[in-house]
Amino acid sequence: MPKMRTHKGTAKRFRLTGTGKIKRANAFKSHILEKKSPKRKRAFKAASLVHASDVKTIKKNLGIG
Repeated sequence: MPKMRTHKGTAKRFRLTGTGKIKRANAFKSHILEKKSPKRKRAFKAASLVHASDVKTIKKNLGIG
């Protein structure tokens, strides 16, 4: 059986927290920013958690259990 490979695209986009949850960056913060309010743009900076339905797939791609 060959080794499991880490999916590098996944590894660059997601980080594991200390409790085993998966953090992700928010979308919609790179361009067309004039029409977005400053409050909304500040909120994009904060990391979000991955939805429970996606956790299994992402962990598999990261090579975690």
